Amino acid sequence: MPQDPVRTDPTPEPGWERSVLERVALASLHEQRRSRRWGIFFKLLGFVYLFALLFVALGWIGKREGVTTTKHTAVVELRGVIAAEQPGSADNVNAGLQEAFKDKNTQGVVLRINSPGGSPVQAGQINDEMKRLRAKYPNTPLYVVVEDICASGGYYVAVAADKIFINESSIVGSIGVLMDGFGFSGVLEKLGVERRLLSAGENKGFMDPFSPVNPEQKEHAQTMLNAIHQQFMKVVREGRGDRLKETPELFSGLMWTGQKSIDLGLADAFGSVEYVAREIIKAEDLVDYTPRENIAERVAKRFGATFADALVRAGVFSASNFSLR
Repeated sequence: MPQDPVRTDPTPEPGWERSVLERVALASLHEQRRSRRWGIFFKLLGFVYLFALLFVALGWIGKREGVTTTKHTAVVELRGVIAAEQPGSADNVNAGLQEAFKDKNTQGVVLRINSPGGSPVQAGQINDEMKRLRAKYPNTPLYVVVEDICASGGYYVAVAADKIFINESSIVGSIGVLMDGFGFSGVLEKLGVERRLLSAGENKGFMDPFSPVNPEQKEHAQTMLNAIHQQFMKVVREGRGDRLKETPELFSGLMWTGQKSIDLGLADAFGSVEYVAREIIKAEDLVDYTPRENIAERVAKRFGATFADALVRAGVFSASNFSLR
């Protein structure tokens, strides 16, 4: 008897579509849950990272303790213009020097200078503090290492150190004082603009750039500059002593590099911070004591300045033309 042919494509059971859809839906649900879990994980990881950065910025994590446990060379940096409210201010540099000398494991202190100068008052305060710390800690040497430039106020600071080390291309010197500005009186006359300056005190408009030069005021300004220059020369002579080879140009405001600086006695030898730590102080490990302004402080200062400016613009405070300066 002939047999029935074998069926190769059986008809699906009723309801198979629903079963397939359920499996697809369940798979999609599992995938969504897995994606959600990974999303939560990465978000938490991101929050942890951001909080870690915040704590570091606020100084709560990674802050160097005041006292270390190993013998080392302390480093303090003086960079940029020497002026109040700047990284190169006397408050900032002196605070770093004080912490460096205070640490009992400090074998020697290196003040690394890269500065074109600045305020004679701020430079003088740093110079005075360096001499005070050297007297208080006579067994802890203090050296200066010059990077690109150590001029004017920067050199005023440097001469308080035991020795000054430079690079062959370092610029050193500029022992002088200046007061600069502009004169616009001729420009105003050509433009037909009249300068109206009212003051109480015959010299209150001292060296006003919009008025012709007053010979008596110019002479007075030169007298002040000469007095500060004499103080500068006195500090250099006291700091460098017999090492200084005085020439007519030495205190003229000129600058020198490399070997010429050493020949004149403005510097002592060539050397980097690492060289001084390794070969002179005999303590290779370097610890940086330079005070660093954290992000929170920078934001606070920026916010304070912006807020004050907004108050002035809003008329809460008025910017008066009268001032005591």
